[in-house]
Amino acid sequence: MFSILCWIVFGYLSGSLVWGYWIGKHFYGVDLRTKGSGNIGATNVFRVLGPVPGIFTFVLDVSKGALPIFMMKYFQQQNSNQVILLSVGLAAILGSKFSIFLKGKGGKAVNCSFGVILAIIPAEAIISFLAWILIFVATGYVSLASMTAAIVLPVMLWFLHKNITLIIAGTIISLLIIATHRENIKRLLAGNENRFLLWKK
Repeated sequence: MFSILCWIVFGYLSGSLVWGYWIGKHFYGVDLRTKGSGNIGATNVFRVLGPVPGIFTFVLDVSKGALPIFMMKYFQQQNSNQVILLSVGLAAILGSKFSIFLKGKGGKAVNCSFGVILAIIPAEAIISFLAWILIFVATGYVSLASMTAAIVLPVMLWFLHKNITLIIAGTIISLLIIATHRENIKRLLAGNENRFLLWKK
């Protein structure tokens, strides 16, 4: 039990790493919380600082979700059952949303969630990512693409696995992501959500 608690804490701390904020602050002298959308995730890093730091932030944010899962699989092996892996993954996602390094504040945890899913159920993660790409290319809305991918996940798990543990975890992740996009939903309904025009960069 102590070992499991340690892995959960490690998951939370890994998820808490605020790479976008640190890249902006230490390499560009910019506090992303005061620029663009005010978010510290890869999308706002891309908008404010450019494609290179945006891509680095994306990779690092995905990695902070995947890392504790991969490490637990490697070190625990037979003891890393699905429920424990999902618990560590959810801890990482909560860390990304409520980071200890920003006094309980954080990003929207989309990329961290993708990293967690990728490490546990890679095929389903790729399908969700393809759904994200489809909606993003069609609309230019990162928020809509993220919420669509979040909705696709539990639906896909229901049809492909019928595994109640995975379905519950996928639903929780989906609801968390949608909840972090409350303001985006309001802007989408009002017709004033900003599109992400990649080709203008």
